Amino acid sequence: MPIKFLSKRAKSLTSVVAAGSMFASLFSFVVLADAGQVPKQAQKQLQTQAQKHKPTVIALAPHIIENLFAVGAGEQVIGTTEHSDYPEAAKQVPRIGNYAVLQIEKILQLKPDYLVAWPTGNPPEDLVRVEKLGIPVVYSKPRELEGVAEELIKFGELTGNQQQAQQVADNYLQKLKKIKEDNADKKPITVFYQLWSAPLTTVANQAWPQKILDVCKAQNPFVDLVGDYPHVSIENVLVANPDVIIIPTSVSEPNGEIEYWQKFSSIPAVKNKQIYLVNSDKLHRMTPRVVEEMQVLCDKIDTARQFYANKSLSN
Repeated sequence: MPIKFLSKRAKSLTSVVAAGSMFASLFSFVVLADAGQVPKQAQKQLQTQAQKHKPTVIALAPHIIENLFAVGAGEQVIGTTEHSDYPEAAKQVPRIGNYAVLQIEKILQLKPDYLVAWPTGNPPEDLVRVEKLGIPVVYSKPRELEGVAEELIKFGELTGNQQQAQQVADNYLQKLKKIKEDNADKKPITVFYQLWSAPLTTVANQAWPQKILDVCKAQNPFVDLVGDYPHVSIENVLVANPDVIIIPTSVSEPNGEIEYWQKFSSIPAVKNKQIYLVNSDKLHRMTPRVVEEMQVLCDKIDTARQFYANKSLSN
């Protein structure tokens, strides 16, 4: 999804910051150098100096800081929010708030060139306030799986790391393409995706995990419910009668245990022991790591698919 700025003023400020006042003062000098009027050593020194001037960024979501590190801009990230824990170096970046509130004063003290925000994961009133104070705010939220690559490239442009960003994006798209091709002809199988245990929540419509389920040819019985992350009851799941239950979980997002489902032995997934855990940090964050866990998810669903196929043959 193309990254957009909040206002014309933000767009203007972005271009100024990205170039930097230093570039304005050096531009005519570099032109003269190209014309042979400045010694080559001086020209090289100026170009090196210009390349070193890369904008600083505050990343307002775990997936944003992960993508910035992925394109080689980790050292340019000077602030982030809680739960930004990957890569390991991200844990050392100063915290300036969380999904509910941003510490405006701390942001101003850090003097970032940009804030990169998540529309549904940051308080909108705080973002508006920051933008009014003169700090450009860039929005980030890939809506499709391919959008991760688009975001990586945009982050490369934003931070002056275009080459590495392009390489990471290309690699991601190649892996995504292969997973899609490998699963394109698989037989659909009914899967209940337990996004959260209390209240019992699943995914539907345009939810990010739903797009991943589609790749794995997992048939979600709740895909048409209202909203992307609807609550459901145990009775709803019993009626859906899923062949597989997927439980995304991690240290930062503990999400119940497989044992909870054992009392519902009428569900095929429970009766046949087709309940699987996947890493929610990898699967739910819109970063290059999603293809790693997508492969794991598709493989587990395929294991269940093979189980039922063999069971059918034996009956």
